[in-house]
Parts: sequence; C-alpha cells; structure tokens
Amino acid sequence: MSYQDTELVSWSEFTRTRSELGTAFLRILGYFREDGAKSIGAIEEAFRARNAAALVTPAHTLKGELAQFGAYRLSAMAEEIEMVARRCVETHEGPDELIEVVVALRPCFTETMALLDRDANPLVARRPATFGRRAEAPAQGFGRAV
Repeated sequence: MSYQDTELVSWSEFTRTRSELGTAFLRILGYFREDGAKSIGAIEEAFRARNAAALVTPAHTLKGELAQFGAYRLSAMAEEIEMVARRCVETHEGPDELIEVVVALRPCFTETMALLDRDANPLVARRPATFGRRAEAPAQGFGRAV
C-alpha cells in the first residue's frame, strides 16, 4: 500500500495517545511539532546532498513519533524514505527516487499538524469570528430576488 492510500490521521490512535498522556499531552505534542520539523529539515538537507545514509536516522525517528500520534500517512512516508535510503546505502546508489516523497513530506506535515492542533485545542475552532460584536447582516446578492 502506498502512503497516498494511507489515512492522514487515525483519530482512534490520536485519542488513545491523548488519553494515555493526560495533562502532558499538549506539551508533548509541542515537542513532537519541534522534533518533527527538525527531522524533516534533516531529511530535506540529506536529500539535497544526495546522502542516503543521512536520511535513515531522521526518517526512522520521524516514523515512530508520527505513528504514536496517529499521523499514519506521514509515518508511511517516513518509513518509505527510511527503507529506500537503507537500500540505497547497501547498493551504493543515490536516493533520487525519493524526490516525490521528500517534496510532499513538509506540506503533509503542515496539514497534519493543523488537524492535530485543531483537535487538541478545540477552542481554536469554537470561537466565532464575530465574538464581541454584532454580526453583519448577510449581503444581498446581485440579481437575486429579495
């Protein structure tokens, strides 16, 4: 199964992790965000250098952290990078075939983190944009009967 066919977030896994971590959840999610961004940066840098060996560790680290939070698509992407990089090291080849996955990694991380943040902090999505002031009446459309 390709990473594109993998669900973006497993909410059951996310909920389980949140429940297990309790009050430490938001703090650990923050660490996860920082560590994930660093690992992605390391992957991008190693790929630009065409250094397959340098791809292995950050991809392996990212894979495990992502799965713990239910970010299955990103975890699958990191696993693909890790496995291909390991093969490239063994066969003394460059990791050029990973270009699509590496390029897609950061946007997928951004999208996933937005979803995790939204679910972790429901107040962000709950506050209406008009809080504290009167909502304007809907504009009358041109050409519509009133």
